[in-house]
Amino acid sequence: MKNGIPWSRSELVILLFNLMIMSLLLFNSHSIQAKEDSRFAPDFELADPQGLLHQWEEYKGKPTIIHFWATWCPYCKKLQPGLENLGADFSDSDLQILGISFNEDEGADPAQTLKDRGINFPTLVQGESAAKAYGVNGTPTTVFINRRGEIVWVTNISEPNHPNLKSATEFILENNSK
Repeated sequence: MKNGIPWSRSELVILLFNLMIMSLLLFNSHSIQAKEDSRFAPDFELADPQGLLHQWEEYKGKPTIIHFWATWCPYCKKLQPGLENLGADFSDSDLQILGISFNEDEGADPAQTLKDRGINFPTLVQGESAAKAYGVNGTPTTVFINRRGEIVWVTNISEPNHPNLKSATEFILENNSK
């Protein structure tokens, strides 16, 4: 023991590195697994930009990614191409990607914003009630829901190529989540 410090710097660095690796392994092996007490996706009824009403019932039974976002959110803008790419990567599956816009500035046009960004997944608007039901406090929030309607992962990741986005998508597409 030198100067009252029980571990050397190199030992502390190794310890911290190992803790970080263990945390990542735990996250990857447990956080996207459906649990017996998983919360089921709450029902909602929201309008699309044309005023047509949509309900959660339309998406039940299919693996679904719900992207809570706002036109003014730079992190949402950063993430959206990654979600669009997930849709393209899994286009041969029954994966559904749905945007829900909320907390918008007056006069915002979410559908036009997505179109201008080259994003093709549908969006529902004025989604404050759905955001509240899903416990969403900020943007972006992305919710991964399996075929049974269980919420298996909620994230605020904004990095479009984050590997956990693809892992979570693969997980909700697996047959064991029927």
